[in-house]
Parts: sequence; structure tokens; C-alpha cells
Amino acid sequence: MRGEQEVNRALERYSDTVRRLCMVHLKNYEDSEDIFQTVFLKYVLSSVSFESEEHEKAWFIRVTINACKDLLKNFFRSHTVSLDEIIEQPALMPPDNREVMEAVLSLPSKYRDVIYLHYYEEYTAPQISQILGKNVNTVYTLLNRSRQLLREKLGGDSDG
Repeated sequence: MRGEQEVNRALERYSDTVRRLCMVHLKNYEDSEDIFQTVFLKYVLSSVSFESEEHEKAWFIRVTINACKDLLKNFFRSHTVSLDEIIEQPALMPPDNREVMEAVLSLPSKYRDVIYLHYYEEYTAPQISQILGKNVNTVYTLLNRSRQLLREKLGGDSDG
């Protein structure tokens, strides 16, 4: 395990390079930040001794590229579609579901999150309360309010 001074020195020298490489490969800030942390964690835990600064820099580049490739070929990542893509590509969703999904996505985030987790991911209110860190009764209230907002948006009756 490396010392704090050594890690700080590496952060100062290579953080820009690692971030740029991540952005070039991943084109996504959040994923880039995850890989950035992964690379420097590997560095901290690594026992590799470097022959020179160039060797160290090459190690950072290689580890960063490999971590990006690993993330890109991850099964979960390659078999999921973002909600935005579903809305943009009508073939991915039947027309009647498309209107509902657009209505769900137009809700304020506190309502959208509970509706999505409940109806699309099939979590129960107690599970949602744990995921979101909210009281169970708050989740029930948010679900009721979001259902009402959806009824209004979709023009449904008030009986459910």
C-alpha cells in the first residue's frame, strides 16, 4: 500500500490524464468519475515499483484504458436502455405505453422516482423507503400524489 504523499503526488501528476482518457472512452461524466476512482484505488493498493516517471505514466494510461474497456463490455451496461432512449425510439415501447412513460418522465423527480421504482422496477413501498432514505409513510404519500398527477396528465378517472 502506498503512502499519502506518494498518492497525492500521483494525483497531481496524472489526474488530468486519467480524466481525459475516461471521457474520451466513456463520453459520460459519472462513469468517468467511477473509473477515475477505480484507477487511483488500484494505484494505492498496487505494490508495483516503477522504473521511471514514464513507466508510471504508462501504467496509469494502461490501467485507465483497461478499466474503461471493462466497463463498456459489462453485461449489464450492454443490455440496458436509458429512459431517454425509450422515449426517443418508438420501436422500443408500444404506443400506449409511450404516452404513460412520457407522463411519468414529466413528473417532478420526487414523484417520478417513486412511481418508476414501484411500477417499473416492482419495489414495494418499504423497499423504496430504504432505497430513497425516506419514511415509509412519505413514500405512500408520494405514490398517491404521483398517481393523482398522472391521472390529471393522462385524463383518467379519479377512481383509479
